[in-house]
Amino acid sequence: MRVLLIEDDYVLGGAIRDHIAASGHGVDWMKRIDEAKLALANVAYELVLLDLNLPDGRGLDLLRELRAALNRVPVIITTAQDQIAVRIEGLNSGADDYLVKPFDLSEMSARVSAVARRYAGNPSPAISIGPVSIDLGRKIVIVGDKPATLTGREWAVLERLVRHRGAIVTKGEIEDSLYAFGAEIESNAVEVYISRLRKKLGRDFVSTARGLGYQVEA
Repeated sequence: MRVLLIEDDYVLGGAIRDHIAASGHGVDWMKRIDEAKLALANVAYELVLLDLNLPDGRGLDLLRELRAALNRVPVIITTAQDQIAVRIEGLNSGADDYLVKPFDLSEMSARVSAVARRYAGNPSPAISIGPVSIDLGRKIVIVGDKPATLTGREWAVLERLVRHRGAIVTKGEIEDSLYAFGAEIESNAVEVYISRLRKKLGRDFVSTARGLGYQVEA
């Protein structure tokens, strides 16, 4: 999953960025609204974490612009303002969830996953594909009756594929979900992660659509 973090606090922003990246997801960190608009114009993000008070404007104004432009990217507001009226304004402006600072990073991850599942059309964290049972919420995979251990990046690739199961996911789309702006990408990185998933989950779990991408059965 590719996440856009819009946060001007360097300490908190760094902690959030590192936590999301440690889960294997690509995250771009912008500290101003103008930077965020440029990023949104160039990348199809799957989730936005949006602070309300930024150096060059209000996060709510950016959110309203997105919704007015029919951009449906999931948005979770993060702010120190815990008044009910502010929460209501944010939700009525099109936010999908709300986190009041300070918040636990594990709770943030759980809410990010829950919102992403809803937008993918599968609010349940439990998925079964052949002999493979996947709990996206708790990050547990059982193959037959044996658990499989995945790295953060392997999880990120798996999530991308199962959230779009039945459809072909291109190599570029997988790379976009794993890497932030400016990150160096090895030419065979995606192939390596797909190979590891096949070894752990079964050779036929991921099929290759030659010249197009990869697919998990619906």
